[in-house]
Amino acid sequence: MMARHKRMVVVACIVAGVGLAAFLAMQAFRANVMFFFDPSQVAAGEVPAGERFRLGGMVVKGSIEKTPGTLDVHFLVTDYKHTVPVTYSKILPDLFRDGQGVVAHGTMQAGVFVADEVLAKHDEKYMPPEVARSLKDNPPPPEATPGAT
Repeated sequence: MMARHKRMVVVACIVAGVGLAAFLAMQAFRANVMFFFDPSQVAAGEVPAGERFRLGGMVVKGSIEKTPGTLDVHFLVTDYKHTVPVTYSKILPDLFRDGQGVVAHGTMQAGVFVADEVLAKHDEKYMPPEVARSLKDNPPPPEATPGAT
């Protein structure tokens, strides 16, 4: 084999190795990316079927239902335009309550968002940025605003 051919084989191997590494990196990146959707986007069917995503909005007041003797919790998440039912079967964060902002990770199954992780806001002033953007277009009705009379 001539020296020129050996160099071509080495260059081809390097290009193939870099291509394989880029492919594997993109696959790992895609597996770890989780997009955010608000209840209006879920209602519009913009959510990719069968994929995990983040759902954010406000917990509807009076919608939290706990099953006695289990950790199962059902509640509604709204952006004041549409509402999505959510079910969760783990320990809820201490700050989770009615009328508060929440971001849940999970999948849609038969019209219900099955969450595997629920994140509640840190304090009264904090709002997850995705939820704040979502609610900016759909302001809450006056009766849903804390402190409103």
